[in-house]
Amino acid sequence: MRVGVLTGGGDCPGLNAVIRAVVRKGVQVFGYEFVGFRAGWRGPLEGDTMALDIEAVRGILPRGGTILGSSRTNPIKVEGGIERIKDNLAGLGVDALIAIGGEDTLGVARELYDNGVNVVGVPKTIDNDLNATDYTFGFDTAVGIAMEAIDRLHTTAESHHRALICEVMGRHAGWIALHAGMAAGANVILIPEQPFDIDKVVAYVESRFKTRYAPIIVVSEGAHPMDGQMQLQTGERDAFGHVRLGGIGQRLADEIEKRTGKEARATVLGHIQRGGTPTAFDRVLATRFGLQAIDAVRDGDFGKMVALRGTDIIRVGLDEATKELKTVPVERYAEAEVFFG
Repeated sequence: MRVGVLTGGGDCPGLNAVIRAVVRKGVQVFGYEFVGFRAGWRGPLEGDTMALDIEAVRGILPRGGTILGSSRTNPIKVEGGIERIKDNLAGLGVDALIAIGGEDTLGVARELYDNGVNVVGVPKTIDNDLNATDYTFGFDTAVGIAMEAIDRLHTTAESHHRALICEVMGRHAGWIALHAGMAAGANVILIPEQPFDIDKVVAYVESRFKTRYAPIIVVSEGAHPMDGQMQLQTGERDAFGHVRLGGIGQRLADEIEKRTGKEARATVLGHIQRGGTPTAFDRVLATRFGLQAIDAVRDGDFGKMVALRGTDIIRVGLDEATKELKTVPVERYAEAEVFFG
């Protein structure tokens, strides 16, 4: 059997661990042959491939990013894109495809499966917003990086007695902001799931200053104020229709400084959260996902995504995995000493 592998969407710590696990078990245990598709869905769309064997995956476990490259190419938006992929897979003799990615990548995988392609999905996103799995690999690494950054902001905030805002990734799900903010003892956490009241945020900042401590605010890039409170700019859209987010941290800093007269600075972590070596948790989870994915291929269990439930790796339908985003249930954290704005 010849199996194709691709990584789509944003890069993520742990991608190489999945590729390594898939190839090593597939070759050594099942005797399969592998072909890597470059740059996400652009690879099978254009027939852009690379050799993927034991030698190619040697030493990649601790490496961030992906040796296959990635992109936000959406073949569904390309005229005849699905048929082109099917033709290219057939021409390359690819019997099955393992797609590693988030909701957009796996949404394309589901479409391909519905059109007769043998596909298995692996959930990847630092945002942890993919449905039907407790955690996605990459999330733990991103939270750890954000937590360390916020720890460092505490000391400089106290030294200069200024408000510091840390903007983290997450798009429409506030998991990174929530976990990193709670772990690092942030004073205010603003997430997309709950529009914030800028008046309350400012009041909390002022009360924090009165205690002679400086406030630390963690804000998810997709957080937004209540209607009519602040004007936010909207960015251009990608191939999947997502608006490019970013800038809420600086807008908050400007508003807080204007209203309080206190100095406020914004730090945007951005792609720092995606880069570098994955944590032990993400390496293990990604490896387990890869092993289960190639098992699914062997079993002919296509149209599925591997997922973490509790401590078990299970298989769920691609339709279940992509039907909706997994967002933060704010009410579940009501007992935590954390302020959502």
